[in-house]
Amino acid sequence: MSKHEHYMARALQLAARGLFTTDPNPRVGCVIVKDDRIVAEGWHQRAGEGHAEVNAIANAGDKAKGADCYVTLEPCSHFGRTPPCADLLVNAGVKRVFIAMKDPNPLVSGNGIKRLQSAGIEVIDALLSEQAEQLNPGFCKRMRTGLPYVRAKIAMSIDGRTAMSSGESKWITGSQARQDVQKLRARSSAILSGMGTVLADDPAFTVRPEGDWYPEDQAIRQPLKVIVSSQSALPNNSQLLKQQGDVLLVCTEQLPSIQGVSVLTVAEKNGRVDLHELMTELGRLEINEVMVEAGSVLNGSLLDAGLIDELVIYMAPKIMGDSSKGLFHLPELQAMSQNIDVTITDMRAVGNDWRITAKPNQRG
Repeated sequence: MSKHEHYMARALQLAARGLFTTDPNPRVGCVIVKDDRIVAEGWHQRAGEGHAEVNAIANAGDKAKGADCYVTLEPCSHFGRTPPCADLLVNAGVKRVFIAMKDPNPLVSGNGIKRLQSAGIEVIDALLSEQAEQLNPGFCKRMRTGLPYVRAKIAMSIDGRTAMSSGESKWITGSQARQDVQKLRARSSAILSGMGTVLADDPAFTVRPEGDWYPEDQAIRQPLKVIVSSQSALPNNSQLLKQQGDVLLVCTEQLPSIQGVSVLTVAEKNGRVDLHELMTELGRLEINEVMVEAGSVLNGSLLDAGLIDELVIYMAPKIMGDSSKGLFHLPELQAMSQNIDVTITDMRAVGNDWRITAKPNQRG
């Protein structure tokens, strides 16, 4: 690893500190280096607050003049909730700026670099760009396509079952796997589920951290709960209505209003909510990462529609039998040639269970 990669790797570590708190903004880290020594660091902590560069420059003070700046995302060049970071770096007098990746927003991509270069600052980009992209999959996808990054979490037995035939599913996995799921919830912009799951399990879908993995100095950010229902309204005694966090009910026709619940009416497709339109609407709401916690019907529909970017499967050392429920309801798959291939990207033990991370391959 070169010294430049070393400093950028540190900036990426800093960016990851905002994993649970920056939404809908990207996670960004910044390191200021002078005379081959880190003189200041900073990261973006929460939307509306100082960007990574702002915090790093404030910590550097006069030491920023003539220094190198390592930042994980191209400095912004426009006025948003805060002034442009590119101008801040120019005014601070930095000599060089190393950037992990350009801003994926096509409307602003490259403009921050041009602003720096026009001020005589040398810019080196694409330094550890793949790692930077992995840190912000939802922000990057939404900026490029308008759609959020969709991650489906499924707990299953070793024989591929997610619930008993009665619908009972608590608990398939152990406590360590369930706490690992809390980390996935905490990084997500929204939790997506179906009314069937709500009626069967009465879930809260809240972030409930145990241990020291959630920043102590930051209030817990609860993701938006998005419930898909073609015709049914939420029960008045639902746990979703008793817990912190906003609830969005998605349906194909107007339903009776419930206090504390927003309603999104989308088009109908094959008798159900048009999932492509739903994802487009979530993108407009600045939803970066969607975590799906649903049953086999919604999981199957999302997978069949090509809307799942990542599968996170927790496999427990249990056998639940062939009358129990499977992972995906895909009745149209009748031949081996129709199989949906996935690429496993990670597999590791979590307590007594296994966590398998995979990406569905595009179907030809």
